[in-house]
Amino acid sequence: MSNERVPQESLIFLKRLAKNNNREWFTEHKKEFKAVESSVKEFYNSLHQRMSLHDEIEKFKMFRIYRDVRFSKDKTPYKTHFAGSYARAGEHRRGGYYLRIKPGETFIAVGFWEPNKEDLLRIRKEFENDASEFREIITSPGIRGTWGSLQGEELKTAPKGFDKEHPDIDLIRKKQFIFVKNYTDKEVMDPGFIEDVNSSFKAIRPYFDLMSDILTTNLNGESLLK
Repeated sequence: MSNERVPQESLIFLKRLAKNNNREWFTEHKKEFKAVESSVKEFYNSLHQRMSLHDEIEKFKMFRIYRDVRFSKDKTPYKTHFAGSYARAGEHRRGGYYLRIKPGETFIAVGFWEPNKEDLLRIRKEFENDASEFREIITSPGIRGTWGSLQGEELKTAPKGFDKEHPDIDLIRKKQFIFVKNYTDKEVMDPGFIEDVNSSFKAIRPYFDLMSDILTTNLNGESLLK
């Protein structure tokens, strides 16, 4: 089955869940939740099909509604959003896509959330050597016009081994390299939402291509893949 629109019932259910975030209410409405979850998953799968026309997607993962409260001060048992991620296929394709659906707080995100220490060092070394191509890509009309500015957590000072006076220290300090685009509920309910998300994901491709090249080569441009 396919579903080209986010079901309105999903936002309604999530609003009700936010007001009744307890096991008793959820158990009573479990059947309703499963129906909504199934419809939302169909939407994610429809988006996956569109994305596959312009990228190689290895897998799609829809996250569970249940929260892990073991180490959280917030003990509410359920998330009040739906979320899913799409992983690119193959070692030579880096970067990931994410879509969260939540009343008043829906957004899509792309990029590199938690690079491992080897990848993070490689990215920083690239910036230390020459960040001009990276800056050119992230400020291009196609990316800046669609996604805005690069976001992500960063260090307050230079990482160990890097000059805090380096002209590209603003990039070298970063720990995440992501772009985020927000949507209103009205935009989410619009029939064109799925295509806007898909075209936004497609627009990020030059960024993914550059980062993939950086992360699969050494500073001399030699491939690290076997």
